[in-house]
Amino acid sequence: CFYPVFTPKSMKFKGGVGLMGNLLKVLACAELEHGPIVFLDFEHAQPTEAETAVWNQVSAVLEEAHGILAELQSYNGAGQEIREAIQNPGDLALQEKAWNAVCPLVAKLKRFYEFSLRLENALRSLLEALTSPPYAPMQHLEREQALAKQFAEILHFTLSFDELKMTNPAIQNDFSYYRRTISRNRLNNQQLEAENEVNNEMANRMSLFYAEATPMLKTLSNATTKFVSENKTLPIEDTTDCLSTMACVCRVMLETPEYRCRFTNTDTMLFCMRVMVGVIILYDHVHPVGAFAKTSKIDMKGCIKVLKEQPSNSVEGLLNALRYTTRHLNDDSTSKQIRALLQ
Repeated sequence: CFYPVFTPKSMKFKGGVGLMGNLLKVLACAELEHGPIVFLDFEHAQPTEAETAVWNQVSAVLEEAHGILAELQSYNGAGQEIREAIQNPGDLALQEKAWNAVCPLVAKLKRFYEFSLRLENALRSLLEALTSPPYAPMQHLEREQALAKQFAEILHFTLSFDELKMTNPAIQNDFSYYRRTISRNRLNNQQLEAENEVNNEMANRMSLFYAEATPMLKTLSNATTKFVSENKTLPIEDTTDCLSTMACVCRVMLETPEYRCRFTNTDTMLFCMRVMVGVIILYDHVHPVGAFAKTSKIDMKGCIKVLKEQPSNSVEGLLNALRYTTRHLNDDSTSKQIRALLQ
């Protein structure tokens, strides 16, 4: 059931065996329960001329994503300064110290929020490119491998960001202190200089964003749902099939030693797992019956099994994302076996 491999002239060979390349194989076995699967090279795919315009746009956003993650990872918060200020409300020096510690952190949180808006626009561009007529989703993933890789990179960033955010209570604490201080000074008819950067309207939007357990994932889910609702002439299956195909790609690459051993980067395993979970969650938010129903085109048992075979410290956050950020896990249509697997 293996079909011939398309081999670009630019593909490099080592010892007579082709490296993973942009497109490895297309499986079209009739016995495969969930249809054909395109194997993509998430490590080395390069844009074709037709992909370049969208690729450049998204690439500029993804370049910034690395810095955002680094900043979030080193985010320590102003907990000590805030505690001292609260415990000593009459000490103006401590109030000023806490305020001066919080303001640059809130400016950083604003950058994270504004980046989520750019990420949303990038996702929309990729969805348009990967679902537009006349090609079917499977053909898009085969033809536009570099864009599929970027889509995967957005999901990888999203789950990485949300995992860091969920384990850092300082973010909510800092922002809550900032808002309380602004409100208190407004009551006293005082306006602080920091309000010029994060005014009340911006603070309200940021508050809604950070109130989410997984804010970046929520942003992408809303963007995907909005994309489907605004494109009335585009069948919803074109979007959900794109997502389910990517989930299958990741699952098969993870569970097949033949493909796992071709990863040249040790982080690619975690990359594939994050992408798989990300597309499952998006599928579950967009598809009318979700990812867990029997009619779903995603092999949820297989996907969960792949995750559970990995060290628990590397996948617990991903399993929690499936438990708590999907919409249809607790539906009556979800089998008891799948629910048991996620307990």
